[in-house]
Amino acid sequence: MHLFAGSSHPALADSLAKELGVELGKIDLKTFSCGERYIKFGETIRGKEVYILQTATTKSDNDLMELFLICQAARLSFAKSVNVIMPNFPYARQDRVAEPREPISAKLIAHLLEESGADHVITLDLHSSQIQGFFSIPVDALDTRTIFAEYFTNKNLNDPVVVSPDAGGAKRAKKFADLIGAELAIIHKSRPQHHETEVVELVGDIEGQPCILFDDMIDTGGSLVAAKNALIERGAHPDVYAAATHGIFSGNAPQILEKGGFKEVVVTDSVPTEGKEFTGLKILPVAPLLAEVLGHIERGESVTKIYEK
Repeated sequence: MHLFAGSSHPALADSLAKELGVELGKIDLKTFSCGERYIKFGETIRGKEVYILQTATTKSDNDLMELFLICQAARLSFAKSVNVIMPNFPYARQDRVAEPREPISAKLIAHLLEESGADHVITLDLHSSQIQGFFSIPVDALDTRTIFAEYFTNKNLNDPVVVSPDAGGAKRAKKFADLIGAELAIIHKSRPQHHETEVVELVGDIEGQPCILFDDMIDTGGSLVAAKNALIERGAHPDVYAAATHGIFSGNAPQILEKGGFKEVVVTDSVPTEGKEFTGLKILPVAPLLAEVLGHIERGESVTKIYEK
């Protein structure tokens, strides 16, 4: 396997290479004084199956531009195939025209990835499954609920309730709830403007029970704290957990979440969290899952079987 990595998440790249038992390929990544990126593979990849790891951080535009250049460099270097491993897919929340005169940004990113030379995309917990339909190349949209299920099962919580912070994430939360044998509750909320939420109603029984707010990402943290406060006001047990695949933690999110009073905030390392740590933060590794999936892909085996264990 020929695994290369962009500059977005060196720690995850090292962990994945270790899990796979391979060395990261040589690639030269530079930024000119004018801000333009420079890419050059440091070894031949002619006729090779190339895998490129690049996630989206809080500097997603820079991460994307670098990824596009890596993909094109691989294509022009006669790689047999270009497989993009993008744990956190950027612009995923902009997957439709919600208001007049808006772009469908997620669709544009999909097209740009294809045009740059990607043959296959591997990602984790897309914000909405319809994003797969924006691609005309194969997409493996992996689910991390098994990682969280193992973690929370080992905690032996007494009759926990999995709570979806909004109606759009109810399907995701239901799958996780079924996996750990928990009940499901759904919060209905309104969003007056970006990064502002107002809890309108709660569907489900949470009286006196520990709750796990389960979502795909945590960005600013404000809506999650509002959801947690709504659960406590409606009689939930004081121990409220937050769990999400992508811990983006933009702005002062770490401070907001620490003051929010969660028992724990549990995320994966799909996005780098260095410098954003706070009390109660737990980080679960995704490299073992990614390595297992890549092994199945390399051997031509079903990826779905991983979830049937």
